[in-house]
Amino acid sequence: MAAKDLYEKDFYAILGVDKKAGGDEIKKKYRSLARELHPDKTKGDSALEEKFKAVSEAYDILSDSKKRAEYDEARSLFERGGFRAPMGGGSGGGDFSDLFGGGSPNDIFANLFGGGGVRRGPRKGQDLQTESTITFKESVFGTTLELKLSTDGGKPQTITARVPAGVNDGAKIRVKGKGAPGEAGPGDLFILLSVKPHPIFSRKAENIHLTLPVTFVEATLGADIKVPTLDGEEVTVRLAPGTPNGRTLRVKGRGIKKGSITGDLLATIEVQVPQKIEGEASEALKKFAEATSSHDVRLEFRAKASQ
Repeated sequence: MAAKDLYEKDFYAILGVDKKAGGDEIKKKYRSLARELHPDKTKGDSALEEKFKAVSEAYDILSDSKKRAEYDEARSLFERGGFRAPMGGGSGGGDFSDLFGGGSPNDIFANLFGGGGVRRGPRKGQDLQTESTITFKESVFGTTLELKLSTDGGKPQTITARVPAGVNDGAKIRVKGKGAPGEAGPGDLFILLSVKPHPIFSRKAENIHLTLPVTFVEATLGADIKVPTLDGEEVTVRLAPGTPNGRTLRVKGRGIKKGSITGDLLATIEVQVPQKIEGEASEALKKFAEATSSHDVRLEFRAKASQ
């Protein structure tokens, strides 16, 4: 692709998002368009196939913070009429070559976007992109995907791709040489990953979070409680007497392993209040209330209200 094409194209308009759109909004919009325009659904419609390529190209730039910043800078200059050759050897204000330290737009965009300038000789095949959904555990421990894909209406082929441990929702993995064929060899296949939420576990960076239900008695008197982990084992955490609702307990080293970093397991306490108590349990609570009646839990609360 010529450099001129890059700075003249409005990638925001192609995706249908505002220039101030955040990464999540851009990703959501791209996924919607990619599903709508996927080649498997638009076979034989060259116009929609070209639109799919344009949407993929726009997402590739706007989903990368560095590429997006460089694109915004260059496009802003283009819209102000900054792409012009210096006149008479001077350095007119707003000149493209002045802003980026010299060189033609083709040279500059080739550096920014990995060879976006004029191409010579045989061209590599088109890069392709598809989507795949993995479970939360697969995102933590890694997995192997087997995808059946076809290019340009050809015979479907099974492609195996390794997903490394610790990937996040929205991660993109690359499979070399599995894109569309070309004179200089096939392009690459990029797989956009969606991670299915887990009913108990969630993550923040390399830490795994969960909400741990405990009884009123356990929180009041203290207890040793078994907590599940992602690998199927259970670890024991100790509740100190008087543990309040919302306190978070940390289990070192039971989070996500990513390179040389290992996160922790964070369990947030949620005290369960019985919806109905009868018989001996009800009588016991009434006696407890009488025994602790001298302790006013709202004394400090009322004092603050009067300030």
